[in-house]
Amino acid sequence: MFLFLRYLSRTVHEEQQFENEYKRLASLCKTIPNEDRHQIGEPRHDSNAEEACVSFTVWRKSLLINCNGFTVIDSRGDIVYRVDSYGGRPREVVLMDGAGKSVLTLRRLKKLLARPDDWLVYEGEDRDNGPSYKSSKLSRKKPICCVRRRVGILRAASNAIAYVCRAMPGKAREYVIEGSYANRSCKVLEESSRDVVAEIKRKEASPGGGSFGTEVFSLVVRPGFDCGFAMALVLLLDQMFS
Repeated sequence: MFLFLRYLSRTVHEEQQFENEYKRLASLCKTIPNEDRHQIGEPRHDSNAEEACVSFTVWRKSLLINCNGFTVIDSRGDIVYRVDSYGGRPREVVLMDGAGKSVLTLRRLKKLLARPDDWLVYEGEDRDNGPSYKSSKLSRKKPICCVRRRVGILRAASNAIAYVCRAMPGKAREYVIEGSYANRSCKVLEESSRDVVAEIKRKEASPGGGSFGTEVFSLVVRPGFDCGFAMALVLLLDQMFS
């Protein structure tokens, strides 16, 4: 009974700690300049391109106690995306909206010769209970893209860390990710035009007050690029480089 009460007390304390930290982050998000109320993912029609971006605060912490994951907060202080997962290197990660509805499913490629950091991305929730690559049916749905970590002896000569390819490995690349996820400094660029469509940045705690470190950072999404997909790329980078 004593151990149970101690566990219960610790659980309540952790919940209170999470709530206090969330309120602090939500309050900070509401004070971000040039981020007034607008629908998530809807571009702002301003003359300044920076003001047209959608900015999120990404907290590398799950809403559930004793669970790994992410909590994503918008400029109004609302939770818009969340991830709850168990284990260090899961085979599957599901990105949910703030209400817990599946947005995208990310799954490691199960083919025999696939590299451990090859991932397929599916729309919505897509469960596959096949035990291994020997399963005759990989998924009920067709993947929308494949994301691959860059490897090889020329890795140091390039700033690229991952590629987003069409449907399956070996197909044409659509986006390239450059920078350093460990330092929370990455850009997602369209392969053909080299235009930046999303960016991961360090988040400042307050003007002149330093930063949050790597557990809390910003995700900036350019107009026309899907916000949920941008967050999915953050999740995959975390799996590849954490």
